[in-house]
Amino acid sequence: MKKYSIDKIRNIVLVGHQSSGKTMLAEAIAFDAGVITRLGQIEDGNTLLDSTQEEIERKISITAGLTFAEIGKTKVNVLDTPGYDDFVGDVISCLPVVEGGIVVMSADNGVEIGTESTWKYLDRYDLPRIVCVNKMDKEHADFNKCLDGAQKHLGAKVMPLFLPIGQGESFKGVVDILRKKAYSYSGSDGKHTEEDVPADMAGKVDELRQGLMDFAAETDDSLLERFLEGGELTDEELTRGLATGCLAGSLVPLIPVSSTGNIGIRQLMKLIVDMLPAPTWRKELMGEKEGKKIEVKPEGSTLSYVFKSLSEKHIGDLSFIRSYAGDVSVGADLFNANTESSERIGQVYFIQGKNRVETDAIGPGDIGAAVKLKSTKMNQTLCERSSAVVIKTPEFPQPSLHTAIIAKDKSDMDKVGTGLNRLHEEDPTFKVRIDAELRQTILSGQGELHFEVILSKLKHKHGVEVEMIVPKIPYRETVTATAEAQGKYKKQSGGRGQYGDVHIRIEPVAREAGFEFVNAIVGGVIPTKYIPAVEKGVIAAMKNGILAGYPIQDVKVTLYDGSYHNVDSSDNAFKVAGSLGFKNSAQLAKPVILEPVMDVEVLVPDEYMGDIMGDLSMRRGKIQGTEQKSGLQTIKAQVPLAELYRYSTMLRSMTQGRATHIREFSHYEEVPHEVAQKLIAEVEAAKEDAN
Repeated sequence: MKKYSIDKIRNIVLVGHQSSGKTMLAEAIAFDAGVITRLGQIEDGNTLLDSTQEEIERKISITAGLTFAEIGKTKVNVLDTPGYDDFVGDVISCLPVVEGGIVVMSADNGVEIGTESTWKYLDRYDLPRIVCVNKMDKEHADFNKCLDGAQKHLGAKVMPLFLPIGQGESFKGVVDILRKKAYSYSGSDGKHTEEDVPADMAGKVDELRQGLMDFAAETDDSLLERFLEGGELTDEELTRGLATGCLAGSLVPLIPVSSTGNIGIRQLMKLIVDMLPAPTWRKELMGEKEGKKIEVKPEGSTLSYVFKSLSEKHIGDLSFIRSYAGDVSVGADLFNANTESSERIGQVYFIQGKNRVETDAIGPGDIGAAVKLKSTKMNQTLCERSSAVVIKTPEFPQPSLHTAIIAKDKSDMDKVGTGLNRLHEEDPTFKVRIDAELRQTILSGQGELHFEVILSKLKHKHGVEVEMIVPKIPYRETVTATAEAQGKYKKQSGGRGQYGDVHIRIEPVAREAGFEFVNAIVGGVIPTKYIPAVEKGVIAAMKNGILAGYPIQDVKVTLYDGSYHNVDSSDNAFKVAGSLGFKNSAQLAKPVILEPVMDVEVLVPDEYMGDIMGDLSMRRGKIQGTEQKSGLQTIKAQVPLAELYRYSTMLRSMTQGRATHIREFSHYEEVPHEVAQKLIAEVEAAKEDAN
């Protein structure tokens, strides 16, 4: 395959709300460019980009897909990203490796929550973008509603460069406002005729073109001078001025299309080349060390970044690489700056969805993939040892949903750990940990669908079936009063006996103060050498509480009296006595059960605020306050952990996916009496079942 100069490359990412038609748009681009000979369909599971088993079964994009198309003499790399929030990690992974974005909007739904959220991700990287109003041939398509919504919710800088000819079933083409030409389509093969602007649209086109000319003239002093002199700009000058505005973020071009009908795709492709920048636009990258900027010199020593890893049976192990400078060539020995190890590059390819195109090298500014890298993982930098730098890893969202998992076959739990670790290398937005106290494996992710896909991959790729179960809550116990009791251990059985006798006082201390042991023995009633054994016995007893078997915390234990036997006393005897003394005194000290309480922040639109606050109160939450933040309301509350199971799922349901939340541990506090009784009853029932 031929090599493209860096100025003849465009790297773009398709983002937007779920089901806005991003994958079909990529399919249409590939078809129109001759990459594929027929348009696949999501329903038939035969598209170029949605090719994994999970994607075909669910008919949605789950991982970012890559394809490329030649538009004129320019190579356009297209990264198609998932629309579901559960897979936002694949959106974030793609942003550092592109220079432009296409925000895809469904013509029958307009601006949706996914449109707004992905817009903000593009803002994070200051990426120039184009708005693509897709599905213009759908029954309820409404171009004006989409344009108004985009200008209201995304910014008035959104300006149409094309208008639709008809909409719904009558959508048959687009009008190019800049060139004052109409393009009428007659079928899905992409063939169209160039015509004059329809008479009923001429006035609107002239009005919009004049506004675009006024805008373009202000982007460049030389254009402004030309405009003031002649009152007109050439098509080339107008395009140049608008591209300048697009790169500066002061203009976002908008175009209507139908990806399934292949209408307007050719014009979109030209718009991508005209308005979005080549990789030379990116002059620097953020470095990992001390946040220093890394200067990008395409002609300099090799600097590349692995932004995605993929392992599929029909694909193999692939590492997707963006080259910022130099060539990533077959046989090259590169340096992994993250692990400080060498990596020899084997075969490299350009990716066409599920297909590969072999190449000798991934040139500067280009995107491709290497096969079976030895040690390099996702989010790592490959460069030359003599000029080693580390490109900063994107910030991924913390998991918001947590579940416990268990293998259907208990002997497979080791395989579960190995499989999840491999999957985590491809997806950093989920975490897995083993809770030693609760004896559970906890899986944390972005949502219910995220969990389903992770466990599906675990089954298909690693042969392990896993069930989700409710995670246990790390309850605690403590005491609320001071009490004293004796613990005496006396055992005689023929030979040497066992004797230990202690008197213990237990009292509460401040919450989160922990455990304090005080030796108040005087007169040698218990020899000093046995005191540590008493403390060990107390600590052992604290691991299993009085009421429901939960660990006891926040107590002060004082050993103030006791007795011993010259022959029968031992460390073990006093350890048992200490345990008995603690249990006896704790039972008298009004024990209670404590539960973990979380600090919760919910970011929510105004219209849902009342419902969310009411729901938090029903979850025994205590509202701490509210504040305005980023155009949304932030509700701060403290909520028992037991009431937050699958809360993110409920939150999405209540707010049509427009609210998010974060949480972190705050403190322990006493559970209400009825909750305590329920927990105690559950423990007793479990004991009976065990017997």
